[in-house]
Amino acid sequence: MELYLDSANMKEIEEGFKLGFLDGLTTTPTFMQKEGITDIDGTIVKLSKIVPVLQIEALGSNADEIKREAYRQLELGLDPKKTVFKIPVSLEGVRACKILRNDGLLVNVHLVYTLQQAYMAMHAGATYVCPLVGRLQDQGHDALTLIEQCVDAVDYYGYDTKIMFSSVRHNEHVRNAINIGVHTITVPLKVLKSLTENNFTQVGTEQFFRDTRMMMVKVKEAIRPGNPTVSNELTIKDAIVKMTEYGFGTVIVTQKDGSVQGIFTDGDLRRLLQKDGEHILNKKLKELEYKAPISIDANVILNEAAALFKKTNVDNIMVTDGGKPVGMLDIQDLKND
Repeated sequence: MELYLDSANMKEIEEGFKLGFLDGLTTTPTFMQKEGITDIDGTIVKLSKIVPVLQIEALGSNADEIKREAYRQLELGLDPKKTVFKIPVSLEGVRACKILRNDGLLVNVHLVYTLQQAYMAMHAGATYVCPLVGRLQDQGHDALTLIEQCVDAVDYYGYDTKIMFSSVRHNEHVRNAINIGVHTITVPLKVLKSLTENNFTQVGTEQFFRDTRMMMVKVKEAIRPGNPTVSNELTIKDAIVKMTEYGFGTVIVTQKDGSVQGIFTDGDLRRLLQKDGEHILNKKLKELEYKAPISIDANVILNEAAALFKKTNVDNIMVTDGGKPVGMLDIQDLKND
């Protein structure tokens, strides 16, 4: 099934065709008017140079006028093999279709709302027949049955015509088109961008990234900048200030020789306040009792850190390199870059 972008917005068109696999662009005078385009011919020429196939309107009150308009646009420098002239279905429109097809030009008979209209366009040799699904459904009609009937007619009678599913409103329309077996669909960029989205896919992809990170990223690459160390000569109040500065819920307490005395956490602070009250805030860190800090080497992978967190049931682990503290690893650091 051919995939066309339906737009006249230059930013959308440039974004869409960066995908590299769209088959072409459909546009209308209404789209151009909404975008504030005043130089229609200049826009057509510009678009013809950036899309594989361009489908543009050839308007006229009768077949001769439609033919003249098509050839006038070709004289702008358009490639007849890469330009499809869109003609609203009518008796004069299908006559113009036959004339242009006899000349070897490509034609899309559009604004089709009935099977009879589609049949006339097919029999006139239209390259594309384009029912407007969204508009039909807006009016309460069974547009999908019409599309299916058009596809069946092409297959049954062997017409050399492609049925184009247009006036696409949402993602579900694309699924409808695939199920019915239409030959071409033209969609707005918003719908196009939604076609690869699915919550389960997103969740699975994020899991793959997390698991890959756990196997490849070293602890030193996951810790946050800054080494939250404080001298044991400071008070608990000073330690609280340093925690705030570092953005950690813990600090490494060092002695004069630089060796680690222990780790002081916001949990330790809460317990001390509950036990002894606010007067302990002026107590020096060296006066506290510390358990041996849980540490991990900076060069091991995050999987080892995760195993250590699980084994010890702590929220923070001291990171060392060559035996010296270089930072703290928070359990949340395993989940975030």
